[in-house]
Amino acid sequence: MENIILVDDNLSTIDALSQIIREKGYTEITAESAEEALEKFHKSPVDLIITDMKLPGMSGLELLRKVKRLNDALPIIVVTAFGSVEKAVEAVKLGAFDFITKPFTVEEIEIKIEKALRAGRLAKENKELTLENEYLRSEFASDFSEIIGKSKEIMEVFNQIEKVANASSPVLIWGESGTGKELVARAIHYNSDRRNKPFVRVNCAALAQSLLESELFGHEKGAFSGAIRKKPGRFEIAREGTIFLDEIGEVSADVQVKLLRVLQEKEFERVGGTETLKMKARVITATNRDLKELIRENKFREDLYYRLNVVPIYLPPLRRRKEDIPLLVNHFIKKYSAEAKKQIMGIKKEALETLIEYEFPGNIRELENIIERAIVMNSGNLLTLKDFPESIIEGMAQNQFNQTAVKEAEPGLTLLVNNYEEKLIRDVLKKNNGNISKTAKELKVKRTTLRYKMEKYGLIGTELNDD
Repeated sequence: MENIILVDDNLSTIDALSQIIREKGYTEITAESAEEALEKFHKSPVDLIITDMKLPGMSGLELLRKVKRLNDALPIIVVTAFGSVEKAVEAVKLGAFDFITKPFTVEEIEIKIEKALRAGRLAKENKELTLENEYLRSEFASDFSEIIGKSKEIMEVFNQIEKVANASSPVLIWGESGTGKELVARAIHYNSDRRNKPFVRVNCAALAQSLLESELFGHEKGAFSGAIRKKPGRFEIAREGTIFLDEIGEVSADVQVKLLRVLQEKEFERVGGTETLKMKARVITATNRDLKELIRENKFREDLYYRLNVVPIYLPPLRRRKEDIPLLVNHFIKKYSAEAKKQIMGIKKEALETLIEYEFPGNIRELENIIERAIVMNSGNLLTLKDFPESIIEGMAQNQFNQTAVKEAEPGLTLLVNNYEEKLIRDVLKKNNGNISKTAKELKVKRTTLRYKMEKYGLIGTELNDD
């Protein structure tokens, strides 16, 4: 069912248009001003806007301009009084689909609504295809297409990738979980002269250690129970390409010995076999563990570490790349809007600010998950705070208030902390005569954080203004 926003301060016109729309099976959303229409436009999916030109406050032309900046594909019909056709023509030049002059007939309205909705459907389909094509092009246009950022830290990673790409030396990529280590491994491979050879990934943590040796080196028929045929291992499959061993810190001691031989001698045998095979692939490994600590605990071979760590590349956590968050958000909005076949045009300022402040313990993987979820939950054109899981806002709010109110709160002091927060907010609100902006500034927190805490403590309604 398609939604149509009707904007007019004349209630009789609204009633007449609403009846026509309902009889045709559409849903009407009414607004008596352009400001109210914009608010409803952000809250609900909209397929058509019909607006009067002359409105209290913002004019119909200004509404047209604002909506077109947000969603150029949305059809808009303007309604004008007889004798003001020149204004209607100006509106069409600005992007209006059509115009109607008062008084109008039911048949005229029905025809123009049908044409506008049909054009909107086609534009929406084209937009979806364009978004999907843009995303697919970005996937293949650049060997760095999935590594998003412009921060000093990520530019250093780009620089290291370019330097090591055409070398054959082993590379060890390390950093927290979710920072994009596999993307870096792929970028190294696809920027090298091995790009037309296989890129083979092995997640060492996902395989039982009893099976990992067979997975890496292959096995002969009858080598063990269940080995009903000969199977090549990942090193064979990689041939002269690249083998990427993710979570290398999880490899057992027995497999570590065999990996050391592969790196030193460039040869191996299949499990249960006697034929010696040559290893020609480049080896890239990754870990989120502290391998030096594992060495001290006798859980990782020191000689293997030095063989793997010829060229180390460190991936910083997202909390150290704050300036990259807007770029990543836009990237994921494009990606998941195309997949969900939605026209999400962007993200509200306060929502983006909240993401920038959040610490992201799960790094880029967590951000991607948040944006994908937000797009699924969103029912408008822009992502908002309401589309985010409560844990994001709660986590951000708690961090800020812990810094402001209590520097070293112990778990057993939760009630005390909450009481302190509530009293602090009440006192500062009272001091600032209920002004939220001044209160947030004095408490050194975002307005969104303050409003969240005010709702938590039942203080909404105590503010006098929200300037």
